[in-house]
Amino acid sequence: MLIGELARRTGVSARMLRHYDSLGLVSPMDRSDGGYREYSNDDILRIFRVESLRSLGLSLREVQRALDDPDFTPTALVGELIEQTRERLAREHDLLERLQRVNDTDPGTWSDVLGLIELVRDLGSDRPARRQQAVFSASEDGSAPADVLADALLVEAVPNVAGALGWSLARLGDDGVAALARGLESSDTEVRRRATMAIAKIDGPKPTALLERALTDEDITIRSQAAIELGARGLICAAPTLIDAIVAGSRDVEAADALGALAQTQQIADELTGALLEALDKSSEPPVRSRLTQALTEIPGAAALRALTRLTRDEDLAVAYTARAVLSSRSLTSTPENQGPSTRG
Repeated sequence: MLIGELARRTGVSARMLRHYDSLGLVSPMDRSDGGYREYSNDDILRIFRVESLRSLGLSLREVQRALDDPDFTPTALVGELIEQTRERLAREHDLLERLQRVNDTDPGTWSDVLGLIELVRDLGSDRPARRQQAVFSASEDGSAPADVLADALLVEAVPNVAGALGWSLARLGDDGVAALARGLESSDTEVRRRATMAIAKIDGPKPTALLERALTDEDITIRSQAAIELGARGLICAAPTLIDAIVAGSRDVEAADALGALAQTQQIADELTGALLEALDKSSEPPVRSRLTQALTEIPGAAALRALTRLTRDEDLAVAYTARAVLSSRSLTSTPENQGPSTRG
């Protein structure tokens, strides 16, 4: 079969068939009486194999290797194709996300579009310094949409860059908070942690409400972060989670400090003391009981002193020694001014 007829029947152009011949990929050995290439049945079968492999995304060099290298296995070919396909899909997914972010901002001019594309590209850079500079530049001219910044922060692993993104979102007020709120709904624990950390650095009723919602998260790190911040804001609803954090050993020192800060009245101090003692009585694990005893030392007032006195006789020597040391320290520093919290409220 001559090249023209073959091109018509196979759909492979004559130009491509000549290219295959020049590469040695499909080189017909037969010639017609007029000296033209004449393709045999084996040549035609090889062309179909070439086209099939090309349709899978292989380059012509890879196709030739697959057809001619006796050591080349189908398994190796499939493995390479899988990896290449994954990389291509990742690039296309990244492009799709960039375009979606630009579209969500409803840009009004080509200048806006180009600026947003540049911002999204820079926020996706492999260089942390470039990402950080992009945040500062966009924040200075007010061109950074909250959703774009939040999306970047929720995947940012470098603390300095995450801090810059959080600062920029805080400047946007309610828009920044609303953009971060979506991160609390993520199925990815790390994303929820980053969202909680960023929200914790923003003052106001809306961030506080989001932190209260985070107290029910399944992840103890998120609950601890939210509770510590809420405790610093004086919200007693954080107390049970702070005690849970101490039991779990999740930022337990900060959680104990937050409990102490909440004990602003005698009633609250007594309630916190009772809750810590209840947790102590429920636990038989020495490290947990030691952490709870340490937390008791942050609570002022007579009830805490009585609890520590009781604990000086505890069977767990670490607990007993801690209680004795605290009582000794308090007896040395006790004055009328610091013997307990105010009885107001």
